[in-house]
Amino acid sequence: MKIRVGLGYDVHQLKKGRPCVLGGVLFDSLLGPDGHSDADVLLHAICDAILGAAGLRDIGFHFPNTDSSFKNAESRDLLKEVMNLVSKEGYRVENIDATLVSEQPKISPKIQAIKDSIAGLCGIEANAVGVKATTSEKLGFIGREEGLEAQAVVLLIKD
Repeated sequence: MKIRVGLGYDVHQLKKGRPCVLGGVLFDSLLGPDGHSDADVLLHAICDAILGAAGLRDIGFHFPNTDSSFKNAESRDLLKEVMNLVSKEGYRVENIDATLVSEQPKISPKIQAIKDSIAGLCGIEANAVGVKATTSEKLGFIGREEGLEAQAVVLLIKD
């Protein structure tokens, strides 16, 4: 059995008028992450963690923001493709642990929905997905509600 660990990180600015999708779940918010795709910072960090663990470069390599075919792409679809890539390499996700740093929107009320979303996309049980939410205590760009940050750790197994 081969075991691999990957670490992912992402950050996006918040902009008025953008939809706020985090972990594949839509939030009611006046501000949403800005980016080439839907800018789901949490799924992007998870994608990078999975790709990194498998030694398959990063999300920007596979889905470059210079490619118009990924304009406004749903990050759920990007994660599905990442899962296909690692599956071809013989890996499966064993578990995911992620942290989302945000002042707004408040994440805690939707953590179970986020866990269910991620679990479904990765083909694992919801109890194999850890999602934590925190603030930056009003410090920095997150504290000023200018952006969001996510970090993720993933364990891959090849039988």
